[in-house]
Amino acid sequence: MIFAINEINSSPELLPNVTLGYKIYDGCSSETLSVKAVMALIGAQQESISGYDCTFTSKVPAIFADAGFIRSLAEAMLTGPFKIPVISFSATCQCFREHNFETLFETMPSDSLQIMALTSLLKHFGWNFVGLIQSTSTYVAQESETILQELKQVGICIAFREAFSETDSRERINQLVNNLKLSHTKIIIAFATLADMEVLFQEIVRQNVTGIQWIGSQSWISVPILSAEQNAHFLLGALGFDIPKANIPGLKEFLLQTNPKQSPGNPLLNEFWEKTFHCSMQNITGCHPEFQVQQCTGNENLQDVNNSYTDTSQLRISYRVYKAVYAIARALHNLLSCGDDGCPKLSDVASWQLLNYLKTFQSTDADGSAIHSHGKWNQKYELVNRQISASGAIDIVTVGIYDTSRPSGQELQISEQDIVWRNGQKEVPRGICSESCPPGTRKAMRPEEPVCCFDCVQCHDAHISNVTDARSCTKCPLEYWPNQHKNECLLKEVEFLSFQDRIGVTLISSTVCGACLTIATAVVFFKYRYTPLARANNSELSFLMLLSLLLCFLSSLLFSVRPTHWSCTLRFTVFSVTVVLCLSTVLGKTLVVLLAFKSVAPHSKRVKWLNPRCQRLGVLILTSVQCLTCVLWVTASPPFPFSNLRYYQHVISLECHVGSLIYFTVTFLYIFLLAGVTLAAAYFARRLPDTFNEATHITFSLLLFLVVWVTFFPVYVSAPEKYAAAVHAFAILASSFGFLLCIFAPKCYIILLRPEKNTRKNLINFAFK
Repeated sequence: MIFAINEINSSPELLPNVTLGYKIYDGCSSETLSVKAVMALIGAQQESISGYDCTFTSKVPAIFADAGFIRSLAEAMLTGPFKIPVISFSATCQCFREHNFETLFETMPSDSLQIMALTSLLKHFGWNFVGLIQSTSTYVAQESETILQELKQVGICIAFREAFSETDSRERINQLVNNLKLSHTKIIIAFATLADMEVLFQEIVRQNVTGIQWIGSQSWISVPILSAEQNAHFLLGALGFDIPKANIPGLKEFLLQTNPKQSPGNPLLNEFWEKTFHCSMQNITGCHPEFQVQQCTGNENLQDVNNSYTDTSQLRISYRVYKAVYAIARALHNLLSCGDDGCPKLSDVASWQLLNYLKTFQSTDADGSAIHSHGKWNQKYELVNRQISASGAIDIVTVGIYDTSRPSGQELQISEQDIVWRNGQKEVPRGICSESCPPGTRKAMRPEEPVCCFDCVQCHDAHISNVTDARSCTKCPLEYWPNQHKNECLLKEVEFLSFQDRIGVTLISSTVCGACLTIATAVVFFKYRYTPLARANNSELSFLMLLSLLLCFLSSLLFSVRPTHWSCTLRFTVFSVTVVLCLSTVLGKTLVVLLAFKSVAPHSKRVKWLNPRCQRLGVLILTSVQCLTCVLWVTASPPFPFSNLRYYQHVISLECHVGSLIYFTVTFLYIFLLAGVTLAAAYFARRLPDTFNEATHITFSLLLFLVVWVTFFPVYVSAPEKYAAAVHAFAILASSFGFLLCIFAPKCYIILLRPEKNTRKNLINFAFK
């Protein structure tokens, strides 16, 4: 501040003919003394403060606030009613902006911005499991709550949280350091004051705690807390955000000219001189030579000293003070240079006038970037890294920047290749509790642990996750099934009995074989229709039965196509009608033989039922009953296709639902009724002459029919559609082959291979033997 005022007073362009002065008070880190000093500056009559006796009056147009949150807050509240501008070079609390102190001008970015920058840093390096150390002061505790909220919003967990103060007992500090050693994470955010961190690092050095990646706050990250040797061992690689540094030309030379001879009697300067050169401004002689202290001459040279006072490479807060002094001077210059239109004279300048000019003042940095505009300083941070230079000294290296003027999402820019990590490593340290869960798995929280600590659990059947770190798995739609990695839902395989299956090929082969045999049998009977054997077995009903058997064989093909409304309807109705037609002809043939041998008298009433017309009418009526039932079935509740998922989770079984279970049951009961009646008739005709009737063969065929269909039902109900359809089709084929082989095969054998037995004489003689 003194250096800036000297420059301004020496400038012919800024405030010509006006000399700036200053008053400096030492608040001694005491809120009471700070408030007393501000009251003295506000009042016209100065009082004796901290050893200074000032009895003259003067006007103070602006005040630099004392360091510290509470002291700055008190000073801003005191100066508000008097409209005196207060410039703070250390206040970073967001509360100042929330309360909107009209007279307070902050040169530092608020901690809310620093918290945003820290959060961006953690996200950039993928750290989601960190520890937090904070001071117990009210201000830092408030900001720490903000840190917790910000970290929680972006999914970063706090492994542990410790609060302490420099005034805590050694046992408390020791306990904190022990918790650091036992922590599962070595990424530690230290959002604490410089004084607190100095005490903490003393215990860390004593216990030799290494391997921690420190993330420091602006209050201490750029300050050389430890010696160069200790820094290399405990703080090497620490990262943190600080306000940008800058160069102030001529400041180092100005500082090196400091000499107690220039300000004799200045106790602060004398104390500084004594500590720097290890001498005394007064000659102290003890009883023994070893207690003698060298007397300061005042001619000691600061150029031979390398300490924080002479080091001007890290001008951060000092640069803000420097620019703030120039801001006050420029505002005062503009106030006094407004012309003759009522501008105040120097002696009449009021603090509220200067306050208004400060609100509209703008200034730029050496590189032309704006650093102050309309009462606001630029919101920018440098990312600094504690390193060790080639000479072994502590080096604060800028490795990135956080600038709110950049586009959203690009505020943080980092040169990772320039960063030195903990223990001098070049690899980014690990800061996560659990590795990310890949797609196909979900996060399972561990009991009593932070949400960032979890296990990766494979998704259950029918569930997938297609994102990393999925909190839950999503169930696939019914028509879909997860792939092998369970990160994608694939369309389920559709299963039904088709011509491409082995079962389907076997079914078709059997169908073709049965149809060909039926046609061949019909050809044989047609060719030998006038032979005694063909005529004796009612050739008209035989041809009708062969037709029904052919339709039965062909109806089995309906079970080898994709289930649709038409195929489902036809497979049940066509089968039902053709089977009834077949059984009706068998019943007709049996009844004809039975009536023929039971009716002895030529004019018996039973003889009229032997008429072919009656036979055809009987078959027609019996078949029409089944046809009518099927028509009602199709009209009321026809069979329909549906997707069955109960058999296989990864396969859709296309099935034909019977629609109305009542009609389905009625049709089968009717079939079994006809089969039973036919079997009974065949049983009663079993003792008739074998040559003229087929009772024995019909009995075997019907027994085979009933066995096949009684066995069919349990399998059909419990099997998936593909196999249920196959069982249904093969049941049709088996019963059809049974009728064909049991009834027609013996006749074809006689007709084709034993023609000598196919004579009327042989048949009559054998029948009445």
